[in-house]
Amino acid sequence: MRLPSLGLRAGIIAQLSFLILIAMLLCDVVMIKFAERDLLKARVDAGRLLAASLRGLHGESGAIPAEKAGPLLEAAGFSSAFMVDRDGKVLAEAGSITDGDRRRAVLGAMDSLRTGAEGAAFTGRAWAVIRPGPEVLRLSFPAANTGRDKRSVIVLNTSLVPMYKELRKSQRMILIYIILDTAVLALAGTLLLSRNVVRPIRRLLRMTEEYTEGDFRVPLERDSGSEIRMLSRSLGNMLNRLDRNKQELKDHIDSLERANEELREAQNSILRSEKLASVGRLAAGVAHEIGNPISIILGYLEMLARPDISDAERADFLGRVESEILRINRIIRTLLDFSRSSEERPGTVSVHALLADTVEVLEVQPLMEGLKIHMKCEGREDCVCADEGRLRQVFLNILMNAVDGVTGDQGRDRKQDATIQIWTGSRDGEIEVRITDNGRGISRENLPKVFDPFYTTKDPGKGTGLGLSVSHRIIEDMGGSLCIESRPGRETTVIVRLPLIKSGEGGQ
Repeated sequence: MRLPSLGLRAGIIAQLSFLILIAMLLCDVVMIKFAERDLLKARVDAGRLLAASLRGLHGESGAIPAEKAGPLLEAAGFSSAFMVDRDGKVLAEAGSITDGDRRRAVLGAMDSLRTGAEGAAFTGRAWAVIRPGPEVLRLSFPAANTGRDKRSVIVLNTSLVPMYKELRKSQRMILIYIILDTAVLALAGTLLLSRNVVRPIRRLLRMTEEYTEGDFRVPLERDSGSEIRMLSRSLGNMLNRLDRNKQELKDHIDSLERANEELREAQNSILRSEKLASVGRLAAGVAHEIGNPISIILGYLEMLARPDISDAERADFLGRVESEILRINRIIRTLLDFSRSSEERPGTVSVHALLADTVEVLEVQPLMEGLKIHMKCEGREDCVCADEGRLRQVFLNILMNAVDGVTGDQGRDRKQDATIQIWTGSRDGEIEVRITDNGRGISRENLPKVFDPFYTTKDPGKGTGLGLSVSHRIIEDMGGSLCIESRPGRETTVIVRLPLIKSGEGGQ
């Protein structure tokens, strides 16, 4: 579970109190262990004195007088005493005795006789202070020779439960002192930390909150001293540098905006130049295409001037004249759409319809003589978000390059089976347009250069070398890609990929 966030002062108090409390409790554990050790040592010393006293009470009869041994056992805090010989026979006993005590006394005596030294053993389990501990302490002390010249051992049993009770009483007092000491130390530590840490940090926070550009409402620490004051001075210096950097950044941004504006103007100028170059190549064909309907119109006008034509013929001639005029109007408007200079306004554009319009304009050109264009639109979706005029210019540049590709180096010797294939398909949220010509192709060494500005393999006056460079930039600005694949002497394919408009989206 996530703890609620605390303020700086409350957090310091909580953490400081916790650390002090943990330290006190660890000290308490150590103190209890030392006290337990000292009490056990005192109990062993008391047992040694009791054993010495019992040796003096033991007589030739082999018994320990109960009226004398009982008070000694009670005064020393022991429950029972045994004297056992080397054969495991109990020579004398006193105190509260059970069969289990007698068996354990014999075992303890045997161990002491084998080693010839004092022995101590623990039996049973009882709750001590902070965890369970042994319940009974059994001490073994070698005794003097008996009258029958046999070595013997005095075995004493004592319960440790009274010792644990005394330790628990002491533990309660120690815990009370720990709580009081923790409260006092936490209060004193909080006061010191508040003066030396919390208040300076709050001044720093107030400095950052009230800081405005070029204005310090909170005075900075000027005198040398603690790290907090050094931090305050460093923060002030940082804010001063920040003001200078912000001004420099603002100047750089202004400079970049001016450079971007100049670059935008240069790009638009290049686009207009390339567009006018393409329109210039189309103008002669358009003029030739307009000449035919004008001649037809003049012929019909001469026939309309004759007085011997019927009304039905007159109406038919007028309809034909109107049809030719509309044809001229459509050709001129299409040429104007190509040459019109306008601001970029992205909208929803049908790629298939745009390709069809572009092909229609090209098909009337003299340069298309003997050349066939085949379209195969397999893309189920074809709507993209783009500027229609710029996308039209891209397709026009690619198609005119394809026308040049099926023509010889001198502008002549077109292949008899010269064709241009246009294929479209859509997948993965993109529409792909492939324009392939079966012309002379592009050599391997020239293929990486085709998108370089002003690079061209055409004769002087035949091209600017900007068509593909401009087209590549336009497609990338629309979020798509343009690449070229070529097999020298066989074919060249230009691939245009554009992101389709997702359902629910639309052009601006």
